[in-house]
Amino acid sequence: MLAKRIIPCLDIKDGRTVKGVNFVDLRDAGDPVELAEIYSKEGADELVFLDISATEQKRKTLADLVYHVAEKINIPFTVGGGISSVEDVDILLQNGADKVSINSSAVKNPQLINDLVAKFGSQCIVVAIDAKQVDGEWIVHLVGGKVPTDRKLFEWAKEVEERGAGEILFTSMDRDGTKDGFADEALAKLSTELNIPIIASGGAGKVEHFADTFLKGKADAALAASVFHFKEIAIGDLKSKLRESNIPVRI
Repeated sequence: MLAKRIIPCLDIKDGRTVKGVNFVDLRDAGDPVELAEIYSKEGADELVFLDISATEQKRKTLADLVYHVAEKINIPFTVGGGISSVEDVDILLQNGADKVSINSSAVKNPQLINDLVAKFGSQCIVVAIDAKQVDGEWIVHLVGGKVPTDRKLFEWAKEVEERGAGEILFTSMDRDGTKDGFADEALAKLSTELNIPIIASGGAGKVEHFADTFLKGKADAALAASVFHFKEIAIGDLKSKLRESNIPVRI
C-alpha cells in the first residue's frame, strides 16, 4: 500500500484563511502564509490553497499570495479558484504552484481538462468535485457549492479520469465542516471505479475519521481544514496514530 497523504487546506477569501460549515457561515482562521509555513514544518505531505470566492466574484486567483505561500513551504502545493484557461495555470505555476485544481470551469467546459493535461501533464491537473446528496443521488454543485448541475458524481468522475486528470479532490458538501467523518461509502465507490488517486474532503473531526477514510473509504489522501487551523488535531500526532493502526504514512 502506498503511503497515505495528509493535506491541510487553506480556503482563502479576501486574502485570509476562512472556514465554515456546509460551505457557509465562514469565520476567520488566520494568515495563509503563516499557516502554510506551520503545516510544512509539522509534516504535512502537501498543501492545497483554494481561493473560494474567485469563481463567484469572477476574478482570478491571487497569484501574489500564491507566491508568498510557495516561498515558505517545501512540500507539493496545489492551487485552485477561478482557473479557466491555460494562461491562468501558467501564471500560477510561475508563482510557485506545483499543481492546479479546477472545478466549475471543468464542468462548464470539459475540454479544458484535455487542454491543460496536453500542456502541463496529468500529474499537474487535479479536478475538484463538490457534490451533495439530492433525493439519494450525488449531484455535482458549482460556484462554491451554490449552483446545482445535472452532473452526477460518479459519471462525472469517470469522465474526468478519461480526459486525463491526474487526481480527483472529492468534497462531500453534506459533511463539510460538520466533523462527522468523511463520506466513506462514496469514496470507496470512487476508488473502486477509478484508477487515479482520490483525495477525501469534508467531515474530518477526529483521528478515527482519517483512519476510516483510508481503510473503509480507500482514499489515497485526506484533506482537512478546521481541525488543523484551530489546533484540534496536530499533524504529527495524527500520523503517529495512523501508523499505530498500520496505515502507511510518511513521518
